Amino acid sequence: MIDPRFIYLALTLSAFGGGLYVRDTLRGVTSPNRVTWSLWGLEGVLAFAIERQQHVGLASWMTLMFGLVPVVVVTASFRNPKSVWKIGPFDIFCGLISLAGLALWAFVNEPTLALVSFVSADQIAALPTLRKSWLAPSTESPVAFLMGTLNCAITILTLKIFSSAGVLFPGCVATTDFILTIVIITKIGPRFRGEFIASTKAHVYRRT
Repeated sequence: MIDPRFIYLALTLSAFGGGLYVRDTLRGVTSPNRVTWSLWGLEGVLAFAIERQQHVGLASWMTLMFGLVPVVVVTASFRNPKSVWKIGPFDIFCGLISLAGLALWAFVNEPTLALVSFVSADQIAALPTLRKSWLAPSTESPVAFLMGTLNCAITILTLKIFSSAGVLFPGCVATTDFILTIVIITKIGPRFRGEFIASTKAHVYRRT
């Protein structure tokens, strides 16, 4: 465990990563998937309310950032027409399943099942962006997800008691953000499909 005041470092990292993502969205460099980010905003705010009720402490303010940053990202996506990622059937399907998970969370009285359904809803909400990062990594900004991985790790380490209520949500977010970071930076999707190699060869051919 580390000093709880390290949560302020986590908040700074979150704000930094989120700020860069918003900047890239406004510039049209990044095209956020509105299904994912809208649900992340909703779930972050709800998770903050849960953690405050369960007296999680300073770490709960990091969770609030999980909700506020996506809200700003979605808002920014409406300011630039180039920042619009077309929503398809897969995105809608994941969005509906995620909302169903939130509905289950709201009506279930068993705390563990409610927490699992909530976290599952959050992870399902990430699938459209994970798919987009696989298909078109150039439309994403990896710094935001890298900062998300770091600030979630710091948040967990600041907890005085490692309870499921305090660890499960940021732990899953850290895992998802780490996977997204790797997928975007390595461009593993295009590489796997051979597109990256083809584009590189075409670029070399044009230069010669």
